[in-house]
Parts: sequence; C-alpha cells; structure tokens
Amino acid sequence: MKTQRITVRGIIFNDNKMLAQQLKPGSDGKKREYWCTPGGGLEPQESLLEGLHREMIEETGVAPEIGNLLFIQQYEDVEKEFLEFFFHIKNAADYEAIDLASTTHGLLEIEATAFVNPREYNVLPAFLQTIDIQSHIDGNHPVVISNEMTRL
Repeated sequence: MKTQRITVRGIIFNDNKMLAQQLKPGSDGKKREYWCTPGGGLEPQESLLEGLHREMIEETGVAPEIGNLLFIQQYEDVEKEFLEFFFHIKNAADYEAIDLASTTHGLLEIEATAFVNPREYNVLPAFLQTIDIQSHIDGNHPVVISNEMTRL
C-alpha cells in the first residue's frame, strides 16, 4: 500500500503570470523539465494554513497573505498518493524579487524561481496551463477538484 502525503501550494498570480519554481534535479540527476508552484508537505499535526505559511517562507523567504482555496488535486506517483491544496496568495508584489540565498530551503531544492505565463511553460499540475486562474481568484468559479488517480 502506498503512503499518503498532503501538500499545500501557493498560487501567486500577477498580470497573467504565476510565480513558479523549477526544482533541482532529482536523485537520478536528471533535470526537471517542468515548473511548479511553491509549497510542500504538511508536518504531523499541522493545519493546511500553518503548513502553507511555513512552506512559503522556507522556499521564498516571504510571509504569505493567504486567500481562498482555489484548487484541489489528487494524484499518485510510483511511491505515494498525494492530496494537494492550492491557495491564492494575495501579496503578489512581495514576491517580485526572491533571494533564494536568504531562504532555508531555496538553494537546496530550487533551481530557479520566476513569474511565468502558465500557458507558455510546462507548469504542473497541467490544468494550470489551461484554466483561467484570474477568474478563480476573483471568485467567479467554485473550487476545482482534479483527480489524476489511476484507479477509482
């Protein structure tokens, strides 16, 4: 049976661009050909909002102003099952100049951080490449639930 992991991620969106990170190569040494939103796994007994606050500071050095829940994704890889919660981060301007050297985890885990147009980059999860993120931030849609599990 696979272990389960709950993760939290920040959606920082400004002028049709989203803050994304390209992670350092994995244990296999291969370059990661995708970008993702900042965030990570919850610690035991940690709430979603506490975990997101901690992860955003660890990876960006910036304290987030956490907004609404926008998306939920469930998926699995070879080793684990994941349940991810994506929250809007309201203070996008504070993330314009991130210094990875001033973070606790940035230089260890992250190759690059930039505001990118998700329609022009290989951003994961893939639904972020096609969905109208700003419309969700504005509250025009309910929370999107993406289920990428191979079994039901």
